[in-house]
Amino acid sequence: MAHLIAWFETLGNVDVARVGGKNASLGEMVRTLAREGVRVPDGFATTADAYREHLAANALEPELRAQIAAWKAGEISLQQAGGAMRALLLEADLPPDLAAAITQAYGELRRRAGVEALAVAVRSSATAEDLPNASFAGQQETFLNVSGERALLDACRRCYASLFTDRALSYRDAMGFDHMSVALSIGVQRMVRSDLAGSGVMFSIDTETGFPRVAVISAAWGLGETVVQGTVDPDKYLVFKPLLADPGLAPIIEKSLGGKARKLVYARGGSARTALVDTSARERRAYVLSDEDILRLGRWAVIVERHYGRPMDMEWAKDGETGELFMVQARPETVQSGRPAAAFKTYRLKHKGPPLVTGAAVGQMIATGEACVIERAQDIARFRPGGVLVTRMTDPDWAPIMKQAAGIVTDHGGATSHAAIVSRELGVPAVVGTGDATHVLRDRQPITLSCAEGDQGFVYDGVLAFEETQVDLEGLPETRTQMMVNIASPAMALQWWRVPAKGVGLARMEFIISDIIKIHPMALLHPEKIEIGRTRQRIEELTIGHDDKIAYFVDTLAQGVAKIAAPFHPHPVIVRTSDFKSNEYAHLVGGAFFEPQEENPMLGLRGASRYYHDSYREAFALECAALRKARDVIGLANIIVMIPFCRTPEEADRVLAVMAEHGLERGRSGLQVYMMCEIPSNVILAEEFAKRFDGFSIGSNDLTQLVLGVDRDSGELAALFDERNEAVKRMIREAIAKAHAAGIKIGICGQAPSNYPDFAEFLVEEGIDSMSLNPDSFVATIRAVASAEARLGVAPIHRDDARLMAPRAARQKERRR
Repeated sequence: MAHLIAWFETLGNVDVARVGGKNASLGEMVRTLAREGVRVPDGFATTADAYREHLAANALEPELRAQIAAWKAGEISLQQAGGAMRALLLEADLPPDLAAAITQAYGELRRRAGVEALAVAVRSSATAEDLPNASFAGQQETFLNVSGERALLDACRRCYASLFTDRALSYRDAMGFDHMSVALSIGVQRMVRSDLAGSGVMFSIDTETGFPRVAVISAAWGLGETVVQGTVDPDKYLVFKPLLADPGLAPIIEKSLGGKARKLVYARGGSARTALVDTSARERRAYVLSDEDILRLGRWAVIVERHYGRPMDMEWAKDGETGELFMVQARPETVQSGRPAAAFKTYRLKHKGPPLVTGAAVGQMIATGEACVIERAQDIARFRPGGVLVTRMTDPDWAPIMKQAAGIVTDHGGATSHAAIVSRELGVPAVVGTGDATHVLRDRQPITLSCAEGDQGFVYDGVLAFEETQVDLEGLPETRTQMMVNIASPAMALQWWRVPAKGVGLARMEFIISDIIKIHPMALLHPEKIEIGRTRQRIEELTIGHDDKIAYFVDTLAQGVAKIAAPFHPHPVIVRTSDFKSNEYAHLVGGAFFEPQEENPMLGLRGASRYYHDSYREAFALECAALRKARDVIGLANIIVMIPFCRTPEEADRVLAVMAEHGLERGRSGLQVYMMCEIPSNVILAEEFAKRFDGFSIGSNDLTQLVLGVDRDSGELAALFDERNEAVKRMIREAIAKAHAAGIKIGICGQAPSNYPDFAEFLVEEGIDSMSLNPDSFVATIRAVASAEARLGVAPIHRDDARLMAPRAARQKERRR
């Protein structure tokens, strides 16, 4: 019977033709990765030979071929042919030797587990003897919570019949495969009691951007089919893989709470083996995985990826009885890993209004078209090619029309749902997990789908204009000037990982506070000062899942900062502490209860002056805690802290003292602290400021405003606002010279070098150490800077970051030696 059954521990990747890719991969992990701590549930597989013997013993092949021929000839429909073929296989008894082999192996599996009524998962794994690398994922059936010999043999017959589902027939026909050359192996695997805990999907690469240094984990309560099928909106976790080797770090750079409204569990009574039930309010508010579990799965992703030598798509489950995690599937990721890194496209809406619905973005593109609202797979014939498919969720039955869609919008599902995975494969943008798109969007309504604004996807009313840009990174020149990028949004940081920037010259903390946290920190510290009403209700809504509201602020801010720092690690990432004006802080939820009414907020309580002021000092302590967590706990020690709008050296002393009081002591654990050089006093007293900071970053907007006395927001004075004005250039020239004389680094963050090539050449001539630009202007500007350096006879530097970060004066001193 050895040719009919194979135990997982005897299988490996070379056995795909024998037991299919799914079972071969399980065997490979059991056989080779158990010693590294990766747990895979025990089990066995029937072979392709067993399937062929089943056909032969029941003389099924001639009848199957006749049905296929009739379908191909147009005599019967696909549905009629599929139904007839499935009936043939369901009615056929398994050959006695095959049935005996399965029941005997099941008995051995029960003995190994020490459980008499052992529940197993019965999964189909299709393969083609002459096409061992063909993928048949999602085409056949899986049966969960199967217990007892009779139930197991029935599930095996159903697996064989599922080789001829309508979607499987359609797929093989589209791929040009001979239906009768495809065989089916059945995997019988011990069930993990994830119905009592949770399960999900994991990728060892970011599925949206292709960033290869993160593991992306989706998690929901109960059995994992809900995540794969997209019937729930799961939690999402992002782990930065390079830091996982250090057991003292917890490099989780994102934790997003999903709705998780339903879960699949074992059924009680009746013939059904599983049941879809509502989750409790507590489950919806809670994360499925602890940080310890997230990190363990992340480490498993690294191990599996290293073993296979390529990015991987995995499924995992947690046993609610034992608390143990298991890997239940692993297969190669085939979409992002196959795309070139040196060239990509970016998309940008030229204008937009309020979104109609939002969800998770899939595809980083923009699409327009008429909404085609279809709620049931039986109605897919109503789909209009070129429209935007709007539906509750998708499964393989929807694949034929998904190929014809300009975009896809679903009510349910996350980044690893069927709709998301197929959309990526097809190159079609999708917004998934909107919650209510099928009710909000009208059939034939013109809409615009935007997946080019970060992790969140938006659907807008009407057909909006957008621009598409091809970015080519081939042959970018080296420069002496350190070319960096400005990043405001954590969601956008991963999208620009391919750009060869030497770090982030400006990461704006206030954007994380306003766009993600949304709550004034003092409102979380002093809820007693918030009047009962809508504001308190909104705070509860935003902090759902976080009993500790202060921890919500610190953790969310720390992860946001870390998500910006990770794509550019180990290059320096300069994070500016919050620089809202009082009127901008007041717009945060609860902010109106804590902010003063100022006549001129631009010159009021902003920047450094807030950090030691009684009205904000406690809130600044939370900012410090978040930065400390991002550096010391998550492990992104490439983060540099930058203080904005610091008016005097004495103010600098006060801020640095407050930072040290909260664990951010300059020089400790390699911490560098920079200052925005954006006030005339920063230039005039640059020697004094240089004693207190490790570097300067010129803020050309505020510096121009204050040197020229021109309100930068005034439309009437716009013609006078010019960074190239000689007065401004003199201040910049003086700041660069004084910084270099003091031996510290100085850069500039702003768009002036991109907008004005002559200004970029001026900065190069003055010897500025770095320029930080918006990512979309990086390629053009680095070429302009290289040309300016060539004209000025400045040789590019081919050295590492530590060398590049040394200021010009230090380099000159070294040369003199």
